[in-house]
Parts: sequence; C-alpha cells; structure tokens
Amino acid sequence: MPNICIIGLGNPGIKYDGTRHNIGKDWVKAVTRDLDLRLKSKKKIESTIATSSDEKILWGYPDNYVNESGHSVSKIIKSNNFNLEQMIIIHDDLDLPVGSLKLKIGGGHGGHNGLRSIISYAGKSFIRLRVGIGHPGSKVDVTNWVLGKFKPAERNPILESFYKFNNIIELLSNNEIQNAQLQLHTE
Repeated sequence: MPNICIIGLGNPGIKYDGTRHNIGKDWVKAVTRDLDLRLKSKKKIESTIATSSDEKILWGYPDNYVNESGHSVSKIIKSNNFNLEQMIIIHDDLDLPVGSLKLKIGGGHGGHNGLRSIISYAGKSFIRLRVGIGHPGSKVDVTNWVLGKFKPAERNPILESFYKFNNIIELLSNNEIQNAQLQLHTE
C-alpha cells in the first residue's frame, strides 16, 4: 500500500491544459510521464491514477472540475484506506508570487474552491503544495486569470518550481514532510 497520495487539481478537457488552475494536474501528468507510469481513469473513484514503481506513491487527479474535487478525493481516501494526513494536494495559489512553493499541513481553503470542496467532503488536515500563480491585481479578473495560460515570462519560474518539487518527491514518499518543507522553504 502506498505511503502517500499526491493529487494534482485541475479541470478536465484539453482546453484547460497549461492553465494556471491546472498546475497541479499538469505536474502530476508530467511526473508520471517522466517516470514512465501509466495513468488510468477509474470511474468508481472519479479519478485518474497511477502507482509509483516502488509503490510508495499513488499519483492522481480528479476527473471532475476543480470546484468538485472533494468528491474524488474522498473516494480515493476511502478506496485506498488513506488517512487524510497521507494526502498531498497540489494546487494553484493566487496569494503567492509566480513559481513560489509552500508546503503546508492543514489550514483553511483561502478562497480556493477546490480546497473548499475537499475540506467539505474529507476534512482539512491534508497537506497542500501551494504553487504560486500570482494575482491579476483585481478581484474581477481572477476567473480569467486562473483559467488563462502562463505568460512567456512566467514559464521559467514555473519550470524552476517544478524542478524544486521533483527534488522533494523522495522526501514526501518517505513521509519526511518537515524535511521537505525545510528544503523547499530555505532559499
């Protein structure tokens, strides 16, 4: 049985690939592709998943919209007998600068509807990998911002943060969350 489950949030459909809101899902797809793992859609849990070759990590993403992520996450937890503390949710964060990463245990939803859904279905003691996407400056622009693609100038910071994430996967797989936080948060 896997030690942890890493779930990336994102919307279904090709038109959302590469958008700020899909950063979690896109990262899960990229890591599993790099590791030559085959993601499979599982209707019963409304998710697409793959197990790492060392069987320490269950990778995946919900097959429904970000705002409905709680349905899938709660089904993944129940079908795999995970504790909520074994769940790592990768999601976009408007309050962090582009490419900034924060690994946090528990907390509120911070206005993120995907987290709000997960908290309502499963609780809030899961681990979050917050990926900074920056803020458009005005609240009225937020929806278009999160559903928009990264600007050329934002691609390098996002790629650098993806490499930083890759460097802590081993720590995460061994439940060394504090060490992963130390590595990520120490510049």
